Amino acid sequence: MPVHLEDSREYGHIQPEFCSNQRRFVIARRPHAAAPQKKTGPRINRDIRAEKVLLIDAEGEKQGVMPLGAALDAAQEAGLDLVEVSPNQDTPVCKIIDYGKLKFEEQKKRAAARKKQKSADLKEIKMRPNIDTHDYEVKTRSMTRFFEDGDKVKVTLRFRGREMAHQHLGMELLQKVKADFDEVAKVELEPKLEGRQMTMVMAPR
Repeated sequence: MPVHLEDSREYGHIQPEFCSNQRRFVIARRPHAAAPQKKTGPRINRDIRAEKVLLIDAEGEKQGVMPLGAALDAAQEAGLDLVEVSPNQDTPVCKIIDYGKLKFEEQKKRAAARKKQKSADLKEIKMRPNIDTHDYEVKTRSMTRFFEDGDKVKVTLRFRGREMAHQHLGMELLQKVKADFDEVAKVELEPKLEGRQMTMVMAPR
């Protein structure tokens, strides 16, 4: 016999499920509030909690221990920020600096570190032994970009038909490439002939 809503009172609570029509009561739950994001980096200005700090001015000179308010006033007069550079001291060390510039420099350092960690890819640039000036400039611009990204470059010359009789032109071209990039790249594999192709591999310095 199906249990109806009015009959459920005798059980002291509302039944979670009706056998007759398989209806189910669903209790809506409030979504959990997102946890507040934690600030990263050093404390600056009014976020500094210490009562007294050891102040280093914008010129890098120690100004001694002073109340936080006095250090904040000094930073404001200089038009800069008060940054807590050593928070784990008995008296935290704070420095008057441009925090925006500091963050920019740190980002540059991290980017440089990631660039060093990045595994170098081998890019290939194909040229003809008799390449014209415009095409050569386009190819070398691409090579410059590859070297700046930390990648190696394989320069491949393809000889067609009677061009095989003029292999010296290919060697001269590769020597020109080598000389043009001498300041930013070094030859990792010297020019060599493989069938109808002459190749050379260069890596950034």
